[in-house]
Amino acid sequence: MIIDKVNDPIKVGVLGFGGLGQAAARILAPKGEMVWVAAADRKGYAYNGAGLNPDAVINAYNQGSVGYLEPDGTLSNNTIQDLVENHAVEGYFLALPNLPNTFMADVARQFIKSGWKGVLVDALKRTSAVEQLLELQTQLEQAGITYLTGCGATPGLLTAAAAVAAQSYAEIHSVKITFGVGIANWEGYRATIREDIAHMPGYDVETARAMTDEEVSALLDKTNGIIALENMEHADDIMLELAGICSRDRVTVGGVVDTRNPKKPLSTNVKITGRTFEGKISTHTFTLGDETSMAANVCGPAFGYLKAGVALQRRGMTGLFTAAEIMPQFVK
Repeated sequence: MIIDKVNDPIKVGVLGFGGLGQAAARILAPKGEMVWVAAADRKGYAYNGAGLNPDAVINAYNQGSVGYLEPDGTLSNNTIQDLVENHAVEGYFLALPNLPNTFMADVARQFIKSGWKGVLVDALKRTSAVEQLLELQTQLEQAGITYLTGCGATPGLLTAAAAVAAQSYAEIHSVKITFGVGIANWEGYRATIREDIAHMPGYDVETARAMTDEEVSALLDKTNGIIALENMEHADDIMLELAGICSRDRVTVGGVVDTRNPKKPLSTNVKITGRTFEGKISTHTFTLGDETSMAANVCGPAFGYLKAGVALQRRGMTGLFTAAEIMPQFVK
């Protein structure tokens, strides 16, 4: 069956307005199939049914909250609830830090409780966070919510590439994801960097969450701005297992983040090794262009999956899906 084309622009909201949220707004600006109508942070939200201006919202955010946007901003202590209950939005990208590790599941429960029906997309990293969402599968389905999880770069783009590449093989021996991220200034991605620190030896989610900006800067001074990560708890493993590609113990994720240089320290890639039906052992490698930023590789797929989620939603398909079982649709 050919998926119906989306005729009217999809009204999209972005929850969380740090580095990824701001990049998401800029990615949406030139799109014709989606219109960015809502943004929210911890202190307020902004809504305009005809579309928001990224520069204006970013300027308001720099004053303390998107809620300061005139005349479309509202200050609130319950931003998600107030935004969802008062304004029509078909899909949200949850550009939120998953700190603590239960946070995204708690957000999902807020949407379920609100009675809202629509599409949610996240860029979750941790396996345990996705496992918490799996426990909400039935509730999401009954609430009329189509939720796509793990839809960033990794998990997300690279997980989907692994799922496609696996088709050449009769058996998958290993999936190895290696990422390189370069950013000029870590303060622009505070939450993302803290999530990465949580994967370092001697740190966990709560430790990283409790660190002050000064403590993060001191740690990065010790490492010359480099965060090197191995054998991370990354949801690519559970997503590929759920999709029937391979058991999670055959999936490994690691990489290097340079917090002081926009140039990637190494090329991001995924290697899928397996045995063909003829008995040959081979490896497929999918490498991302070094010129593509973390923001481009996270937010772009997120909106591709959001568009796919809307197509599912309009057919009455609700519940929880992952980036390894649904193909994203390119947003024009």
